[in-house]
Amino acid sequence: MSAMHTANRGTGRGAGSRRSQAAKRANRTGWAFMAPFGLLFALVFILPILWAVYSSFFRQVTVGGGAYGGGELVDKFVGLQNFRYVVTSQAFWAGTGRVLLYTLIQVPVMIVAALVLAMLLDSFIVKRVTGFRLGYFLPYAIPGVVASIIWVFLYNGQISPIVKGLSALGVNVDFFADNIVIASMANITTWTFTGYNMLIFLAALQAIPHDLYEAARIDGASGLQIAWHIKLPNVRAAALLAMLLSIVGTIQLFNEPQVMAISDPSISKSYTPMMMALNTSQGTLTPGGDGPASAIAIVMALIAGVLAAVYALVERKVNDR
Repeated sequence: MSAMHTANRGTGRGAGSRRSQAAKRANRTGWAFMAPFGLLFALVFILPILWAVYSSFFRQVTVGGGAYGGGELVDKFVGLQNFRYVVTSQAFWAGTGRVLLYTLIQVPVMIVAALVLAMLLDSFIVKRVTGFRLGYFLPYAIPGVVASIIWVFLYNGQISPIVKGLSALGVNVDFFADNIVIASMANITTWTFTGYNMLIFLAALQAIPHDLYEAARIDGASGLQIAWHIKLPNVRAAALLAMLLSIVGTIQLFNEPQVMAISDPSISKSYTPMMMALNTSQGTLTPGGDGPASAIAIVMALIAGVLAAVYALVERKVNDR
């Protein structure tokens, strides 16, 4: 009897050992498949962030030379001096204010438009959904710089069919005017990213069980009531994701003002913080170099993180009520 118990324990240990070895092999296989992504992620994302943090503590200074200039540019450790420059710079906070105003204008319009399009495609109103879905998404496939260049031509009063058409109707619009240029930039971003956010909402809508729709119709609910009481509450998580991505993206506003500056001299080199970072790194703004530019980028990343966290907390409190 004891021999049988001993054999069973041995068999159990053997089976457990084999399962443990199989689990280890599976883990090694998983890590092997993930290794290329992890390596590329570290090279193109983690290392640049670490380098930016490191370089933000240095600034280029001139060493040597005489009364008539000259000398050599070297990187000097300056501690938090670059960050002090950023947080005390009027140009930086003016650019941040423009970006926040741009965010308040662009993000709500884009999210509402994306949600409306997704609701239409998920309804029985639109036929041949694939063609509409592809058409709405195509602008996102166009690189941001190319899209900005296209719209700059469409905003140009001398060649734009839009401006000429409005002029024929007696409406004179200058899309580069100081009080309109931010809306012009917002229109470019909205045109580009509405289809992308629409797909997020559409995926959330298609994940809703159709049994809910059938039960609501049996109870006499109309299409509008189904959309308001069933569809909208079930896309809140998708709305949160879309809003967070949009907030983080708009804080990095760069392509639109950088391209529009070619046709609008009033857009300065520090119009947005990202433009300020680029021109600082190129030495066209003072102080120049990678150090102050990295400090600008890090401060903007912190601001974006704070805004995203605040929005997430507000959204959670609203949903908990």
